[in-house]
Amino acid sequence: MKEQIEDLRGALAFIREREGQLIETDTEADPVAEIAGVYRHVGAGGTVIRPTKEGPAMLFRNVKGHPDAKVAIGLLASRKRVGMLLGCEPERLGFLLKDSVKNPIPPIVIPNEKARCQEVVYLAEEEGFDIRKLLPAPTNTPEDAGPYITLGMCYASDPETGESDVTIHRMCLQSKDEISIFLQPGVRHIDYFRQKAEEEGKALPISISIGVDPAIEIASCFEPPTTPLGFDELQIAGAIRKKPVELARCLTIQEKAIANAEYVIEGEILPGVRVREDQNSNTGKAMPEFPGYCGPANKSLPVIKVKAVTTRKNPVMQTCIGPSEEHVSMAGIPTEASILGMVEKAMPGKLLNVYCASSGGGKYIAVMQFKKSVPSDEGRQRQAALLAFSAFAELKHVFLVDEDVDCFDMKDVMWAMTTRFQADIDMIPIPGVQCHPLDPSNGPEYSGHIRARGVACKAIFDCTVPFEQKERFKRADFMEVDTKKWTEFAEPKGLC
Repeated sequence: MKEQIEDLRGALAFIREREGQLIETDTEADPVAEIAGVYRHVGAGGTVIRPTKEGPAMLFRNVKGHPDAKVAIGLLASRKRVGMLLGCEPERLGFLLKDSVKNPIPPIVIPNEKARCQEVVYLAEEEGFDIRKLLPAPTNTPEDAGPYITLGMCYASDPETGESDVTIHRMCLQSKDEISIFLQPGVRHIDYFRQKAEEEGKALPISISIGVDPAIEIASCFEPPTTPLGFDELQIAGAIRKKPVELARCLTIQEKAIANAEYVIEGEILPGVRVREDQNSNTGKAMPEFPGYCGPANKSLPVIKVKAVTTRKNPVMQTCIGPSEEHVSMAGIPTEASILGMVEKAMPGKLLNVYCASSGGGKYIAVMQFKKSVPSDEGRQRQAALLAFSAFAELKHVFLVDEDVDCFDMKDVMWAMTTRFQADIDMIPIPGVQCHPLDPSNGPEYSGHIRARGVACKAIFDCTVPFEQKERFKRADFMEVDTKKWTEFAEPKGLC
């Protein structure tokens, strides 16, 4: 199955054959807020305002103002669907990615004439060039700062070493040939590359590939320490598919792009140039972010000067809703893999699984399923939680559960918290540590105990049973039966 999918079109074709996984519509849809408004009800899920639900992906084939383009949304907005697309049971996705990090396959460069992303070429120097007309980039809400690229694979290289990195960033179309890019300080490698170039007064070449194999989208969301500076995450995507990701050299800059992408934007991050993110809307808001709130517009962001846009024929724009289950899949599954790998090194065989839950947007919450086998294991579950916190500053809450609790079922997790947890002894607050700036409660205006935005409090919720009391907390046993005898081929009948 893994070899069958190598690009976005292959992924869409794959789920088209699976019942209930894709809705295609020819009804005209406006990319300005309407597409997101529709998908909120159909399948967004995540931390999106209710009512919403987890559902199929959608392909809009009639996009207002863009007669030759389509928009795909929600491809990864279901853990079950991600499992289908990566050829893995949903509960084992963290393990798949953990193993892929250990067995990387580097990308390769193919000749330009074989690069499907360059079937059509638009140069910025040509008259009438306007990225806002070329890209059907949606806005999530009417208050967004502008059209956003939400699933663009940004690819850039260290100006000194040439080592490359791929990541996803918040990018807003600002003018006919300018895009603002939000680079969270100290987190993303591309910002490190940008700073290096800017110190020398040089622009940083960057390509933005949109509409790619979902394995690339998942792999691109790994973070340090699992993928340290100099580690190209495309190697992880190669390991998932067991074949190298194909790159092509850009036409107008000294950089590479994903060869079978639907769109590629070629540009440069300009040194010393900044722009106010909402200069065109003046709403004070950027776009809905993964915690479920609209992120504030940044007053000063770096600018990408676009040199060219290349596309496949009849391209498909891929997008997502910021707080949707799609973000949970992309951010959460790599974090699960990283926690599994880290704890396994410290205490082999103890951490059975990890789930970065939807309610935390894939970043704020981790449920860790821990097995205590001997009396000396007591307390090690909390050590495992500290390991997760030490590496991932964005984690806010860790829930620890026993092996008889389904860590992917938050109802079961809450059951464990209700019957196996006492707040005065089982909640461990860790104040004054680096958290995530997009959490609106992580600020001095929320509490006088918070010294600076993002320097807030984490907490461990130990919902595991004390080892010596495991027998007392044994769940009720039921007879193991094969239900097919009673449930298959049964004809409906009346009650009487």
